[in-house]
Amino acid sequence: MDLHYVSTRDRSNRVTASQAILKGLASDGGLYVPEHLPEFEFKPEDLVGKTYQEIAYEVMRHFLTDFTEEELKTCIKRAYDSKFDSTEIAPMTYAQGAYYLELFHGRTIAFKDMALSILPHLMLASARKNGADREIVILTATSGDTGKAAMAGFADVKGTRIIVFYPKDGVSAIQERQMLTQTGNNTHVVGIHGNFDQAQSGVKRMFNDPALNARIREKGFQFSSANSINIGRLVPQIVYYVYAYVKLLENEKIAAGEKINIVVPTGNFGNILAAYYAKRAGIPIARLICASNENRVLYDFFLTGIYNKNRPFQVTTSPSMDILISSNLERLIYEIAGESDVTDARLMEALTRDGRYEITDQMRQKLGDFYGNYADEGQTAQAIKDIYEACGYVIDTHTAVAASVYGKYKADTADETKTVIASTASPYKFLHDVMAAIDPKYANAADFDLIEPLSEISGLPVPRAVSEILTAPIRHDTVCDVDQMDDVVCKALGL
Repeated sequence: MDLHYVSTRDRSNRVTASQAILKGLASDGGLYVPEHLPEFEFKPEDLVGKTYQEIAYEVMRHFLTDFTEEELKTCIKRAYDSKFDSTEIAPMTYAQGAYYLELFHGRTIAFKDMALSILPHLMLASARKNGADREIVILTATSGDTGKAAMAGFADVKGTRIIVFYPKDGVSAIQERQMLTQTGNNTHVVGIHGNFDQAQSGVKRMFNDPALNARIREKGFQFSSANSINIGRLVPQIVYYVYAYVKLLENEKIAAGEKINIVVPTGNFGNILAAYYAKRAGIPIARLICASNENRVLYDFFLTGIYNKNRPFQVTTSPSMDILISSNLERLIYEIAGESDVTDARLMEALTRDGRYEITDQMRQKLGDFYGNYADEGQTAQAIKDIYEACGYVIDTHTAVAASVYGKYKADTADETKTVIASTASPYKFLHDVMAAIDPKYANAADFDLIEPLSEISGLPVPRAVSEILTAPIRHDTVCDVDQMDDVVCKALGL
């Protein structure tokens, strides 16, 4: 049966999966969600022994129903190939009482590769399927990882251009160098004098600017998104939670039907929402543990039922989570509001107008699957140090936020359910903060001087993504103010 997608703010805005991928953001400003959440036709035990690619097909066919089997399998084959440094694609490591699902073995050593390796292929297939004849302009904001992963996926892909905005002083040295050295004649990288929320708000505004959209359409372009607001980003993320469960079964760490917990470090809420969708579709998941850093807007939401972005913006050692507007939370709000587009639209209007909204008690009762907590900077560093000293395993700052919050969860609940922690980035991506946490003697060292020391203490080879950028030339140097973003886009497109 075909699964259609509707806007969270207007259910009459109904499209196919391929149309939702192509559009990225609904014209009314809402996010596309499945008209109804599908249930998997398989049991996890049916997938034991299958490859990541095979599991990806079994999962994604339930959500992308207007793609043919051949189209979907071709997209998957092209995405999950030798660009990953592990044939498992997402291997798991057991450390200090939890299973770390390593989502950083792709081209840019961060979890965004898991979805952004396949999105260009899904998007081009969607364009062909819908007879789109305009050049697709991927317009995206990044807090550090999405931008590089998106550009790596779309670089020199015929019929596309990609423009990435990032906070100039809000990413790690490695993250910035990865973006600024990105090749591809169709790639553009722009630093803004502002934070991620301002970059994301600017991108959303351009998506919803009728005059700008009319202007670019007249010149043969159309906007689309590579952020997790695009359902083509979210669906591939569901796969690795299914894969993790299957691998635990395969390795006899759990029994068929046994529930597991999932811990996700998150700012924009997309990655943990994918785990929620996996649970709703039939994967035995008990609790979804939402880990925040000092920008604890999601923790406060789960604690109080009030979402309030009116607070100081904290720049932390886990910059990909330095976010105060968690865009994907809107999809959950729509769900717990009984799929009410009216309620969702009202709350999102309040967020835009007042910077806050409050959900009802009835809606709060539907959040029982979630547990929220946060780790401050000291706790994040301590988690890195503790895990390294306990078992020699080195994790990055974002994963450390998750590990710290998982410790708090166990202290609060005494829950011994087997748990998977989403390890969202390689420690090489945040060299300085990881090494300084392990040993203060590294605190004053430059990021790039710590590559070899990390390799020595961790036993991990230097990823290709890091070694390549050491000698790569800087190709992008554009910087602008927030109110100049439109002008930069127009200039990049030659308008």
